[in-house]
Amino acid sequence: MTATANAGASVPESGTPALDRRRIRLIVLGLLLGLFMAALDQTIIAAALRTIADDLHGLTYQAWANTAYMTTSVIATALYGKLSDIYGRRPVYCVSVGMFILGSVLCGLSQSMTELAVFRGVQGIGAGGLMSLAFAILADLLPMAQRARYQAWFGAVFGISAVVGPVVGGFFAGLNSFAGATGWRWAFFINVPIGLTAMLLIAALVKLQPNRSNHPVDLAGTATLVVCLIPLLFAVEQGPKWGWTATGTLALFAVGTVALVLFILALRRAGSAALLPTPMFRNPVFSLFNGVNVMVGAAVFGALAVLPLYLQIVKGLSPTQAGLMMLPQTLGIVLAGRLCGPYATKSGRYKVFLLGGVALMVIAAFWFGAFGVNTPLWQTGIAAGLMGIGIGLCWQVMLIAIQTGVDPQFMGAGMGSFTFFRQIGGTAGIAVFLSVFFGSVGGKVADAYAGAASDPAFQSAANDPSIAALPANQVLLQGRGGHIPLDDTSFLKHADPRLAHPFLEGMAHAMQTVFMVSGSLLLLALVLAAIPKEMRRGPAQAGFGGAAKRTEAAKETANQT
Repeated sequence: MTATANAGASVPESGTPALDRRRIRLIVLGLLLGLFMAALDQTIIAAALRTIADDLHGLTYQAWANTAYMTTSVIATALYGKLSDIYGRRPVYCVSVGMFILGSVLCGLSQSMTELAVFRGVQGIGAGGLMSLAFAILADLLPMAQRARYQAWFGAVFGISAVVGPVVGGFFAGLNSFAGATGWRWAFFINVPIGLTAMLLIAALVKLQPNRSNHPVDLAGTATLVVCLIPLLFAVEQGPKWGWTATGTLALFAVGTVALVLFILALRRAGSAALLPTPMFRNPVFSLFNGVNVMVGAAVFGALAVLPLYLQIVKGLSPTQAGLMMLPQTLGIVLAGRLCGPYATKSGRYKVFLLGGVALMVIAAFWFGAFGVNTPLWQTGIAAGLMGIGIGLCWQVMLIAIQTGVDPQFMGAGMGSFTFFRQIGGTAGIAVFLSVFFGSVGGKVADAYAGAASDPAFQSAANDPSIAALPANQVLLQGRGGHIPLDDTSFLKHADPRLAHPFLEGMAHAMQTVFMVSGSLLLLALVLAAIPKEMRRGPAQAGFGGAAKRTEAAKETANQT
């Protein structure tokens, strides 16, 4: 029986035996659920984090909850990709989902921001495999022409989660209790049924995997990567508090730098067996675009970590309202990915989309940098829409370009590298940008209160004993000396607007600094993205490097079947 005689089946480039459409769709459903769980978790937490931090009395520690998650997910991403090349996608994917479920339950049981940060780290260990392994499993099943259509579905999942997550997160954050637990805890517990369903589908349906590697696990690369990332991120996190030239900060940077050198040496020594196989980096498109990936990840994740704070604190929106304000960004991501992905796959033209996407993100970031207390919300919606279109264009075509340049035996590591470098940038971006924000906000608030000394409305409220005596207003009046408690900002709900205005103005100015840094970093990414020449390919070709191998493997499998 020939492969062509099997109705509805296809032979992927990697040489996997053909599967019927129903089974493929069920496998894709399992992958979509895993991606939806990971994406939904991030958007739910982004909307609910202010409420969570206020409840656990640790708004200034919220960066730890994000950084712990991102750090462990970065390390796990690279490791899962390589492990799946060796031991198979199915068992590694199921372990990844199981760790994510465990971390979600523990996060929902957290009693302090310290516990939440630790358990978010457990969640991150699981999250590291959900995206990279989804793309790798799909690459095992389908040829590039069909794969692009399903990858667009993956992009749609992130768009849907970006719509649903803030609304659901805001709903849970607004509940005092639900089914015996504080409302926000269900932002984590909701992952359990979704994750179990995804795990069961993949465990039951994913059977075969071609092109397995027999290399040993790169223990030296894994160990040096851990020793590199943790000190560097910790130094970035604590630098504003300790001082950038403090002994502790410099010591952490030194340890991380030495470990980075050792990590690179370990990769070179291991070669094809490395955590990130070195043959992949011989392709200039793969190398340079992953550099763009790091910069864009840092700029986007860093800016989007601050934007919800602007909407909720400065503009006074509820978590649900803030989530709905991000709808234009979601629509931009979905539409751009759906339109440009298939065209870039068929035509091989991707550079124009990449450059256009980064350029739109530059415009959006600098526009965010002009937002203040009185900026109309419609401007936020338009700027968020531009950012979404840029993200949809940029990451979709980068994924296609990087994916087609990876040999089948490195597919897991290659897809892991795409997520790895993006998460590296995102982790650093969140840590640095939130550190910049919290490091500068005290001075900005003090300056704003100094400027309000000549404002008759402010002076009238400050000198009115009945207003000044209220607890929330007393907290704000301390801001004239720069002493504002940021661990719990719920006092703003009960504060006099005249006294709160300088505080909000100072917060907005601190956020403007973050957005301007994001825009500058995106400008650098735009320059780097313009360097590599576009490698045109015809529709019949499988990809840049190793195209002949993939085509021959597909033909050989078809003949044998």
